[in-house]
Amino acid sequence: MAITGRVPLLLLLGLVAVLVRPAGSTVWWWLLVVAVLVGADLLLAVAPRSISIERLPPGRVRAGHPATSMLVIANAGSRAASLLVRDAWQPTAGATGNRHRLRLRGSDRVLLETPLLPTRRGDLSALGVTLRSVGPLGLAARQRTVDAPGAVRVVPPFDSRKHLPSRLARLRDLDGRSAVRVRGQGTEFDSLREYVRGDDVRSIDWRASARNRNVVVRTWQPERDRRVVLVLDTSRVSAGRVADVPRLDSAMEAALLLTALAARAGDRVDVVAGDRRIRARLRLAGARDATSRLEDALAGLQPEIAEADWPGLAGAVQSFGRQRALVVLLTPLEPSAVEEGLLPVLPVLVAHHRVVLASVHDPELERLAEARSGLDEVYAAAAAEQTLARRRATADLLETLGVAVIDVPAEDLPPTLADHYLALKARGLL
Repeated sequence: MAITGRVPLLLLLGLVAVLVRPAGSTVWWWLLVVAVLVGADLLLAVAPRSISIERLPPGRVRAGHPATSMLVIANAGSRAASLLVRDAWQPTAGATGNRHRLRLRGSDRVLLETPLLPTRRGDLSALGVTLRSVGPLGLAARQRTVDAPGAVRVVPPFDSRKHLPSRLARLRDLDGRSAVRVRGQGTEFDSLREYVRGDDVRSIDWRASARNRNVVVRTWQPERDRRVVLVLDTSRVSAGRVADVPRLDSAMEAALLLTALAARAGDRVDVVAGDRRIRARLRLAGARDATSRLEDALAGLQPEIAEADWPGLAGAVQSFGRQRALVVLLTPLEPSAVEEGLLPVLPVLVAHHRVVLASVHDPELERLAEARSGLDEVYAAAAAEQTLARRRATADLLETLGVAVIDVPAEDLPPTLADHYLALKARGLL
């Protein structure tokens, strides 16, 4: 049961009756009249149980992009119902304008839409629908909250896709230049041409040469079927925020851009994410919807307050196959975490694969290191300088072991990693 704002107004109206007949019995009689009216209005209100609710699936949306929650409200009774409907969602779904007033005639139905603006990745759930059926006098209402299960899957925003067209143009240019035929084995056969000095005699096609007046050699196309393995660190270090964005989210943006680019290049992409255990594992080889599948897999990933099990993650990389691959470690360049967890497994990875460590750099460190106008700022600058020196030393150590290090601000990480991938392909190293 619920009462409306008309009941207090009706009680205040009783002051007029008290002024006309100033007696204690007048107050009691007026309260009795109000109580009777409220009770009668409550009895005359349409029972909420006669109202049926059906939720239409909201589907899938990117974080920070609008979506719509739709409810079908039907009146199974014969009487008209005055309703107040509240479509409740968890706070991060960003439901606005979720209270709807309507009058529903008997056997009628209506579609209600609630705008959503989700701010968090994952499956966001509806909390229920509250129905309030108001009586004909507008004094009292019957109320009921019903379960109307529903969820919206919120995938990463993929803002870095704005860099995709320019990188695809570079990839097409690279493919054009790589159309130059190469000699030797281990690549795909393309065509035959005349032998010239310097050609490998092993590439001579003796049968074709026997049918021609000149010696003929085979030419080969560079292989396109390369492997890219993305490793996302979801441990405690990925929970840190840079410009109020978790490092993990920035790593996801880089992973999505590189996946879209590598899939267009015809490369096989595998993805593993984890901390003390494997949280996601994907084989996207040959998938036309590789980016979409990766978005769905990353939607529910959240940083875990635990250390990364790098031997387990390295084992997951090796389980994808022994073929040489570009292994991209999307993990923060935190000296203690790298030296204690990642460093022992790097020799095995570097021996079989080309390894890149991609990290989000915090520009605030440089700002702190340069600000020295006061005593507090001098101490902060000394701490920032020490942190930067340790990061540089760790990066130098990784590069000595054969690991390429990309340590740039969050907004620069996706395009820089994509450029590194294209540079490797241009140099024939991938």
